[in-house]
Amino acid sequence: MKRFKFTIRGNEYEVDVKKLEDGIAKLEVNGTSYKVELHKEEKLTKTPILVRTAAPTPKGSHKIKKTSQSVFKTKAPLPGNILQLFVKEGASVEKDEPLLLYEAMKMENKLLAEKAGIVKSVNVQVGDAVLQDDVLMEIELN
Repeated sequence: MKRFKFTIRGNEYEVDVKKLEDGIAKLEVNGTSYKVELHKEEKLTKTPILVRTAAPTPKGSHKIKKTSQSVFKTKAPLPGNILQLFVKEGASVEKDEPLLLYEAMKMENKLLAEKAGIVKSVNVQVGDAVLQDDVLMEIELN
């Protein structure tokens, strides 16, 4: 099956593995046959195994925390360019009222108010390029 050479305490041995089955190996060492019982098979892998420690979970992180926000931030859903503003700071808006018109992916989109309130700040101007999740406006809730 396989042939190996071993040197033990300066003595050289030629070992032929004749048969390996069910944890029993039949060997021939320098012409003498032996039956050897294997206790544990060690597998060597060339690819290292990564062992990572578990990420610590902060206390109370499983609980949902409610915050009483009085300001709602209107964010850009996609990257694009601002084409037109329909409201100014201090204007009162109702839910689903158009706030601005912007171009994203070669399409014009109207951004509607998700909540009713008063426009606290407008962070963009006509012609501005915005990225996804940029805060466009802040609406103070009623």
